[in-house]
Amino acid sequence: MSYEFPLDYSKIREFARAVKTDDAAHTGTEPVIPPTMLTSGRMIWEPAEQSGFVKLGFDRRRILHGEEEYVFHGPLPRAGQTLTADTRIGESFEKPGKRGGVMTFAKMITEFRDDSGKLVATQNSTIIQTATTGNSEGSK
Repeated sequence: MSYEFPLDYSKIREFARAVKTDDAAHTGTEPVIPPTMLTSGRMIWEPAEQSGFVKLGFDRRRILHGEEEYVFHGPLPRAGQTLTADTRIGESFEKPGKRGGVMTFAKMITEFRDDSGKLVATQNSTIIQTATTGNSEGSK
């Protein structure tokens, strides 16, 4: 399922200020988004039941952020556009934890499309569920 991600002028300016960028591209009457705004926007606009975290089934108390990659397939999105986003789960694998137990790594891929359906950006996130030793309170 997909959801809409509106790119509001004032939110772009707020985000640019919050990340302390002084790039003129993020101000003016039609600012482009700072690339990392996709992560914050996804967390705000993505319906909870469609969350990649829900799809993974990870214990949220044991989640770490591993890596983030953004691929833009043209110019950066700008104020006034509404993107449609859809998150799917990619590959996952396990590794032994340094303190015992198994850590699970998974990729979440979010595609952002413009109103014509053209792919504008892809966000690749690596999420890690930390290991449990079987004796901790947080284990399943």
